[in-house]
Amino acid sequence: MNSYSINRRQFLYLGTCSLCACLTLGDPAFAAFEETTNNGSQGIQGSIFRNDAPQELWKWSKEAKFYRNSQDNTVTCTTCPNFCVLSPGDRSVCRSKVNKNGRLYSLCYGNPCAVHMDPVEKKPLFHFKPGSRVFSLATTGCNFRCLNCQNWQISQSKPSEVRHRDLFPGEAIQAAREEGANCIAYTYSEPITFYEYMLDTAQKAKSEGMDNLLISNGFINQDPLLKLCPYIDGANINLKAFSEKIYKKLNGGNLEPVLRTFKTLFDQGVHFEITNLVIPGYTDDQDMLKKMCNWILENVGPDNPMHLLRFIPRYKLDKVPPTPMSTLKDFRKIAMQEGVRYVYIGNTNYSPGLNTFCHNCGELILERKGYILGENNLDGNSCKSCGTKIPGKW
Repeated sequence: MNSYSINRRQFLYLGTCSLCACLTLGDPAFAAFEETTNNGSQGIQGSIFRNDAPQELWKWSKEAKFYRNSQDNTVTCTTCPNFCVLSPGDRSVCRSKVNKNGRLYSLCYGNPCAVHMDPVEKKPLFHFKPGSRVFSLATTGCNFRCLNCQNWQISQSKPSEVRHRDLFPGEAIQAAREEGANCIAYTYSEPITFYEYMLDTAQKAKSEGMDNLLISNGFINQDPLLKLCPYIDGANINLKAFSEKIYKKLNGGNLEPVLRTFKTLFDQGVHFEITNLVIPGYTDDQDMLKKMCNWILENVGPDNPMHLLRFIPRYKLDKVPPTPMSTLKDFRKIAMQEGVRYVYIGNTNYSPGLNTFCHNCGELILERKGYILGENNLDGNSCKSCGTKIPGKW
C-alpha cells in the first residue's frame, strides 16, 4: 500500500455533498476505484474470497472480537449472520476480514477512506439533536451486495483498493473535536464491517462525553450488537424491504436478523429511526408497506420515525426509473393511517415530508428546508401548542 502525504484538512471534506461526489472531487486522495472481485463471486449473494488474504498483516490489522476457531485453523466469523467460514488465507464476504494462521483479523482498523462533517439530518436522523453537526467516518466493505448501492465505490471494495489515511480511535475523537463536533457517526459503507474500529472509537468517545450514531443495514448478530448498544446514542437502520425474497434478490441478505436488530435496539433503549428506500418494481408494493408498518407497531411501537426515500437510479439499477412523487406521498399517507406517527419523505424537497408535526394536535413542530432548520415550536421536548411530549432526543 502506498503512503499518501495529505493532512487532515485536505482529507476532511466539509461540504454536505453526497459521498460519491466527495470521492471524485478535490484532492486526488478521494479518487474512486473500480470494483474488483478477484476470487470472489459477482453474484448478489456474494461468497468467500478464497486464498485472498494479504501475505503480511499491515498496521491497520486487528484481531476480530467475535469469531470461533477450530483445530484445523478454520475460523467462523460471528459478527454478522453471514457466518463466514474461512480457511487460512481466505477473506470474508464483506472483504474486510481474513484468516491468518487460524486467527481472524480485521483489515480496516483506523484507516477510514471517507471522513466528513455532516448535518445530523443527512443520516437521516430527524429526532436526534436537530441542527447538530456530526463527524462521519467510514472504511471499506459491506456484508450486503445491494444492487442499488449509493456508495458502491467503497462498500464493494477491499481496504487495499482505496486510498485512506491513519485515523485511529483517539485521533478520530481529536479530529472531531477540532472540527467542532460532539458526535461521531459510523456511516457511508457498512459499520458492521469495521465493527472493531467502531466499537473502540465509540467506547472512547462515550468516555469523553461524545455521542455516537450507528447508520447501518442492521445485519448483525445479537452478541456484537448487545456489546455495542451501551455506546450508541442514536441509530438509523435501513429496513430495505419486508420480504425475504426481495432481500435476497436486491440485497443479498435476510430480513429476520434485521428485524431482530430493531427489537434489540428498542429493548436496550437506543433511539433509532427507520429508513425504507421505495424502489419501483421492488419495494413499491402497498401491501408490503402495510405489513411493515403493522410489524413496527406491534414490536417497537408508533414513535420511531420512518423515512421513505425516493430511489434515484444507481449502480446496477441504473435503468430503473426514479420513484414517482405520487407513490411517495401515497406511502406516507398509508404509513400514517396505519399508525406510524412520524413519517418523512427523503431525497426530495417536498416540504410536508420534511417537516415534523405534533402527532397529537397536528401543529408544526420543526420546519426543514433541505438540511436547514426553520421555524421551531419545541418547548424542550414538547409541543408548544399542546404540551405533548415529542419522541426523540432534543
